[in-house]
Amino acid sequence: MDPSLTPPADRLDLADWRRRVADLYAEVRRASRADPVAAHALWREERERLYREHPQSPVPSGSRRAFRALHFAYDPAVRFEVRIVLPAESADGGVAEVEGGARAPGAGVRGSLALPNSGSAELSFRRLGTVSLPFAVGARTLAVFWMDGYAGGIFLPFRDLTNGHETYGAGRYVLDGAKSADLGGDPEAGTIVIDFNFAYQPSCAYDPRWACPLAPPENRLDVAIRAGERVA
Repeated sequence: MDPSLTPPADRLDLADWRRRVADLYAEVRRASRADPVAAHALWREERERLYREHPQSPVPSGSRRAFRALHFAYDPAVRFEVRIVLPAESADGGVAEVEGGARAPGAGVRGSLALPNSGSAELSFRRLGTVSLPFAVGARTLAVFWMDGYAGGIFLPFRDLTNGHETYGAGRYVLDGAKSADLGGDPEAGTIVIDFNFAYQPSCAYDPRWACPLAPPENRLDVAIRAGERVA
């Protein structure tokens, strides 16, 4: 949902929601350095409480009291710290090309692009680069995006073979810097932490009134990621 459409009376609640989510991820980043499993348990517990109790929860108000999040068991094999491979940039500062010489899907002026969206709203992104993820079945590549508008930030949506039966049909998010869903990394080395145990359903999975950017075709994995939040 476009925050500009939020009624004025709700904006303090929205500010509090963002503050609480940011505090949660800050604690998760600290805890995960020593114990990722304990950090994941903290994230699950506090996130479920927020979704159940907070007035800005994406869960419809009539369903919040009974809300319980479902998750796969923690799998350390799908936690990675990987380097972001930055593409060559054009003279105007936009992304020039991606692998194979093709332009990024939806690429427009100065490298901007529009990702698929569950609603009519359109948010502008840039293709920041790619990450190669060393899964046990072989490395897979995902595109990493930067959100131009809203609050900015790294954005990494993905789809996998669990969608539509074990997880939300339109995919999940593993990073969304605009919502403070950031697991950390090393800026000097150009790395980010991608832990699929923290993958979660977008807000539109709970209520269609939310308009959510979704994973483009290049971020559809041909493997099943049985980690993170699930629906069944």
